[in-house]
Amino acid sequence: MIDNIKNKIKKIVFGMKNIFIDKNVIDNFHKAYYNSGVYQFTEWEGIRIYKYPSDLFLYQEIIMKNKPDIIIETGTLYGGSALFFARLFDILGNGKVISIDIVKKDFPKHHRISYAKSDSTNAKLISELKLECAGKKVMVILDSDHSKTHVLKELKIYNELVTKGQYMIVEDSNINGHPVYESFGGGPMEAIEEFMKDNNDFKIDTKLENKFLITANPSGYLKKIK
Repeated sequence: MIDNIKNKIKKIVFGMKNIFIDKNVIDNFHKAYYNSGVYQFTEWEGIRIYKYPSDLFLYQEIIMKNKPDIIIETGTLYGGSALFFARLFDILGNGKVISIDIVKKDFPKHHRISYAKSDSTNAKLISELKLECAGKKVMVILDSDHSKTHVLKELKIYNELVTKGQYMIVEDSNINGHPVYESFGGGPMEAIEEFMKDNNDFKIDTKLENKFLITANPSGYLKKIK
């Protein structure tokens, strides 16, 4: 009797697992979630953060495991993610966030955050970042202009700042039909694909992106391996 009940439970559990790992089910949910716009009102300490909760949890795991000294973020928007990363660094007792945006706003203040008003590919800025990052463990998050041309340019520049074992994360590679916002045109995903053709220093960490089934950054968790 007990064995029969156990077998029935196993069948139910495995049946649910098969439903949730079905790509069509995941993609349909992803589209519904994205189109609802609810992620745009995600907040951290009252500041809008514009990220999926599943990705925020992945960031937390990456940062706690790899303990970067510096996180460079392109695209500040409201400053919620910069503050989120700074709070994680508070837990670690070390770390600095450099957040870059072409617009200057009244961003949240924290002693671990430095804001730079600049195009993320500006040569003077990159020279300053290289000096700042020398000898440090560096993680990069690309979340500014999402056009393929701009993201590819960022990838070619910022990959040199990322240190071995750390991540370069390309945000919003789900647009242009991957699986959302099909009309966007060439964007982050296409930039990643082109970048990876010529670069063997990184690998796409698919285990990370699949962990919580839904991510705004498919193929975008790039780990530097050499």
